[in-house]
Amino acid sequence: MSILNTLFPDVMENPDVFVESLIQTLQMFFTAAPFWFVLGLFFGMVLCVTKKGGLLENRPVFEFLDKLVNLCRSIPFVIMIALLFPLTRLISGTAIGVEGAIFPLIVGITPFFSRQVESVFNGLNPTLIESAQSMGFGPLSIIWHVYLRESIAGLARVTTITCISFNSEIAVIGAIGAGGLGDYANRYGFERNQLDVTVAAVIALLIFITIIQTIGTFIGRKNEH
Repeated sequence: MSILNTLFPDVMENPDVFVESLIQTLQMFFTAAPFWFVLGLFFGMVLCVTKKGGLLENRPVFEFLDKLVNLCRSIPFVIMIALLFPLTRLISGTAIGVEGAIFPLIVGITPFFSRQVESVFNGLNPTLIESAQSMGFGPLSIIWHVYLRESIAGLARVTTITCISFNSEIAVIGAIGAGGLGDYANRYGFERNQLDVTVAAVIALLIFITIIQTIGTFIGRKNEH
């Protein structure tokens, strides 16, 4: 404890604030992550199977979704937060705090993850799909047994990458009113010039990201062929 007081005097002066900020960051991550994972998986799959020569080729659907994803990805996240304020208030009842952060976080990261998922599915060996078709598998069976099951390692890799990027978005939205470690580092570390506060926030995020990276690598390696 004495070592912590020496290394992080400003943090230890109000440890409850640090703990609360850490909890808020984890709340934002684990509340939003299931939503963008499912949505990104769905949109990535649709982009893959509806493209030209795809399993369920549908040019209008592909063109619409492709342009929508490109549009959303081209808008800087800070600007997107501002654009979504009215809709966020309508859905969440507030545009600030953890509750007000969930919707823009989902909207902000889903297009990025969708592209990552699409690239994984597009990289699948075409002979696997052809073999499944020759065995009489229907589109839904191919999607489940070939696309999803054969892409677990790749999906684990891109999910890990997205989780790391997602933490950056959490820090950004935290610094503009959502709370969390981003807000903590900004208000106490930057504005009050308390360097140990910023370092503590960085260390906490690094530990969290390292855990995510370790889990993602383990899942990827276990499912490599």
